Amino acid sequence: MDIEFQRDPVSRRRFIKSVIASGAVASAAYYLSGCSDGGAPAAGSVERLITLKVNGQDRRVDVLPNETLAMTLRYKLGLTGTKLGCDRGECGACTVLINDVAHNSCSMLTHGVRGRAVTTVEGLEGTNGELHPVQQAMIDELGPQCGFCTPGQVMSAVGLLKANPKPTRDEARHAMAGNLCRCGAYDHYLNAVMRAAKSA
Repeated sequence: MDIEFQRDPVSRRRFIKSVIASGAVASAAYYLSGCSDGGAPAAGSVERLITLKVNGQDRRVDVLPNETLAMTLRYKLGLTGTKLGCDRGECGACTVLINDVAHNSCSMLTHGVRGRAVTTVEGLEGTNGELHPVQQAMIDELGPQCGFCTPGQVMSAVGLLKANPKPTRDEARHAMAGNLCRCGAYDHYLNAVMRAAKSA
């Protein structure tokens, strides 16, 4: 017997965002109403409404005590360039810069980065919308294949060139080793890093 199934117009991403947003609204209402004790969090608790410096801007966000930076960036700040792959610090898809050093954001609690500068792939864009030299080099060297790992590859390369503007190929290979590519385009990414280093 044929049964017709209708596709739900609500996408998985939209559903998750709506659930998180409703939680944030409820929590914000709790804070605005004065909490339970004159507006101060209970002793031993973690403040949930915090300010993060992301891509040069101060962003107020409601953060759970055990929430990772990757989850906050993607689902609460809408910065979906930070990808969730392994979710245990092994693939590098979630790489961001924290004070200009590359870190796996899936392995860091959001509360741990307060007072530090977080840069995501969205924050690399120039003032006139121009691409970062590493992004342009990735295009020129045909680095991305499926593209899932590309933001993490870009952020690792930017972090490397901030610390070492003229790396050797072996130094670049070592710095990029934490980024896994399911398409196996490692030489393309490495070529892009060396091209960006020459143009810097």
